[in-house]
Amino acid sequence: MRVVPLALCAALLLPQAATAKVTRYLTGSAANPEPTLHGPVLNLGGGGLDVDSALQAMIDLARGCAGGACSTKVDVVILRATGSNGYNDYIYAMNGVDSVETLVITQRTDTAAAAINTTIRNAEVVFFAGGDQCNYVTLFKGTPVETAVEYVLEQKHGAVGGTSAGMAIQSPTAYDACVAGVTSADILANPYHRGATFTRGFFNWPFMAETITDQHFVTRDRMGRLMGFLARQIKDGYATSVMGVAADEQTSIVVDANGLATVYGNPGAPSTGYFVLADHAISGTDKVAAKQPLSYANFKIWKVPAGGTFNLANRPSLGSYTISVSNGVLSANPY
Repeated sequence: MRVVPLALCAALLLPQAATAKVTRYLTGSAANPEPTLHGPVLNLGGGGLDVDSALQAMIDLARGCAGGACSTKVDVVILRATGSNGYNDYIYAMNGVDSVETLVITQRTDTAAAAINTTIRNAEVVFFAGGDQCNYVTLFKGTPVETAVEYVLEQKHGAVGGTSAGMAIQSPTAYDACVAGVTSADILANPYHRGATFTRGFFNWPFMAETITDQHFVTRDRMGRLMGFLARQIKDGYATSVMGVAADEQTSIVVDANGLATVYGNPGAPSTGYFVLADHAISGTDKVAAKQPLSYANFKIWKVPAGGTFNLANRPSLGSYTISVSNGVLSANPY
């Protein structure tokens, strides 16, 4: 199959009508309850085992049910580029769920199908499964599917989330992995590594301005990678201050309608969220250049365990601790 570059894809005119080749899996009622919603709500999952309590919290916040104690029910749509219906029974069993429908969309042209977009718009909760974030940005950015997802969160005040690759695309600057995967060692040695590619302006959610998300964070030692990504945004003129929002595996960060981010984790798992701030211009001993080790002083870091919170609406200015990078080496253990 011929691969069309993302920049060209975004410029293509989508057909007015398309015969959908989307695979659909519906569990539950085909009716459309259309309840009053209480979002916007975001669910940012770090990958690995899903966090039941975070998914339930997302659903409960969207339907306005503190502690799940109400009769309001919502429809959930799972968006995938690969895979099957693994989420259907799992989420359908949660409190307040009227239906779960998985849409497996593999071709960009199928995003124009009216039936697909109606299904998404009729949902109260949209969740992106894990996989490859390059698939998501290539398939969905600049399409009616993107518009439909935005409608759920911004117009209906519902909930949107994702895990792993599904979390990667929830920040306005997303590491897209469309060229190659990169590690902390790669980026600390060269913040302009060829694999450090970004998609900007896919989703611009409330409280997520000037952020980059990262996942599998401690498990895959991605602090150095995230630091390089943040320093790049400042050096390249995209931001004067930018925050990393990162979750380890078996960790989810749920952001409510007031911008309060709560960290959820599975029982017994070392679940942690990290908020990492780069907030000064490149100066002094800082060095953010191609094919040269990264140097950037005083990243501010907030380490938030399961049950803890971080206010994304009124972000603090003093980190719990700071870490500097000098010639590609971190000044201390960042975790």
